[in-house]
Amino acid sequence: MADTAARIADGPQIRYETPFPKVARIVLDRADKRNAQGTVMTYQLDAAMRRACQDDSISVIVLAAEGDHFSAGHDLSMSEAPAAAEAERVTLWGQYGGPGWEGMYAREREVYLEITERWRNAPKPVIAAVQGSVISGGLMLMWMADIIVAADDARFRDNTGSDMGVPGVEFFNHPFELGVRRAKQFLFTGGWLSAHAAAAAGMVNEVVPRADLQDRALALAEEIARTDRFTLKLIKDSINTAQDAMGRGAAMKAAFANHQIGHLQNMLLHGFPIDVTKLPESVRRHLEAALAASKTEG
Repeated sequence: MADTAARIADGPQIRYETPFPKVARIVLDRADKRNAQGTVMTYQLDAAMRRACQDDSISVIVLAAEGDHFSAGHDLSMSEAPAAAEAERVTLWGQYGGPGWEGMYAREREVYLEITERWRNAPKPVIAAVQGSVISGGLMLMWMADIIVAADDARFRDNTGSDMGVPGVEFFNHPFELGVRRAKQFLFTGGWLSAHAAAAAGMVNEVVPRADLQDRALALAEEIARTDRFTLKLIKDSINTAQDAMGRGAAMKAAFANHQIGHLQNMLLHGFPIDVTKLPESVRRHLEAALAASKTEG
């Protein structure tokens, strides 16, 4: 039987730095894969977030990414084990190898929904510095941040609906980031949103020249870090609670359920959790071969 558990120590895909007093900088360091989010990166990022949150010398966290692109989204290569080792999982769902849809549901609930929600509720302010393409799952990595600084070459897209047959990524924050009508157009078309359009919609705080991105994010972190650490925690918790009182939590759960329905529909139609018919032929063949191999090994 194939090894179905990955350890967070397998291959560094995250860098942890402390460039200035009171500031931690966490870097997605998988540029050769356009920082695609796989199982290993997810749990390494979770460990880095936990480290920064539990370090009393840190007041502000900066999330950055190596290379030309912030993140190409979920890793569809199926080159990594689908689950973390049991001891390293951070929620109580388990049953990653459960029958029927139980395993897929449990994995997506932990790896994408609940972990991202944990990051969103981290008690310390998080600033995301984003550049290049931010696609589908990459939006989730960015949306967990409290402040987003974008390079002028940044562009955003969620093509899970238009190309993959599911109604948006698992951490469904679209209407709260873009407003209802912009979110609908964004998802209905699967089109690109520029950095300046994202700023106009309120999804991005600032747009800066690419060359200034990292310096601006760190300067903002230093400015915020001058505020008392406990006061920052109280401010963040108050604002997040206000957003949740507007129905964000319930909307997120409903959207996640619809996401799973989309997966099941695709399984019935295509034998795969996403609509592979709209993907490039090389990608489709790779996914189908990987799925067949996993069934054989299992």
